[in-house]
Amino acid sequence: MIPLRDDSPTHRFPIMTVAIIIVNAAVYFLWQSQIGLEESVSLAAFVPDEFTTALARSRPAPWRDLFTSMFMHGGLMHLVGNLWFLWIFGDNVESECGSLRYVMFYLLCGVAATLAHVWGDPHSPVPLVGASGAISGVLGAYLVQHPKAQVWTLIPMGFFTRIVDIPAFVFLFIWIGLQIFSQVASGPSGGGGVAYLAHIAGFVAGMVLIFVFRAGRSEQVWVEQ
Repeated sequence: MIPLRDDSPTHRFPIMTVAIIIVNAAVYFLWQSQIGLEESVSLAAFVPDEFTTALARSRPAPWRDLFTSMFMHGGLMHLVGNLWFLWIFGDNVESECGSLRYVMFYLLCGVAATLAHVWGDPHSPVPLVGASGAISGVLGAYLVQHPKAQVWTLIPMGFFTRIVDIPAFVFLFIWIGLQIFSQVASGPSGGGGVAYLAHIAGFVAGMVLIFVFRAGRSEQVWVEQ
């Protein structure tokens, strides 16, 4: 299923959502594509085994990589898919959080997702890159805030491809259900190079953290004026 748009209005231009999209695209096209995927991964991706080994030996852990890896991608389709979901769902979450809180929310969801991946496979030597964990947090927050919104969705079915309106809670339940099924089927280390556990953890983190980061009534009144 591919979301095309939703019908939930926003109170402000999603400046930080757009900024995050631009930064991710710039990192990919202006840095990763220029120096090569392998070298960029070696410089700034997150490797669970390096992290846990550093902690076990009381050495400085690569905390920086928790954040740099969130803005890297393993290929063009990986980038486009992530940023499209962020564009569709991020504006509403940003509108309700406010720009600064939204950035903090986004980064914390990404960190929670990455640490969950480490917990699931602490000695994996496979580098982790991508905004999926943080964006999963945005999806979790959207589910909490807009469960009844309608999502205009493309359902590819060969010659029978259709575009239908689906309630957000149905769309997102199907999405997270697929992540859970894939995680169970593939085991702790994930499958096909996809960190499903990170997606699940980011989604749950978003559902919880939105209650902390969403704006109060007073800010909503100020914004609408």
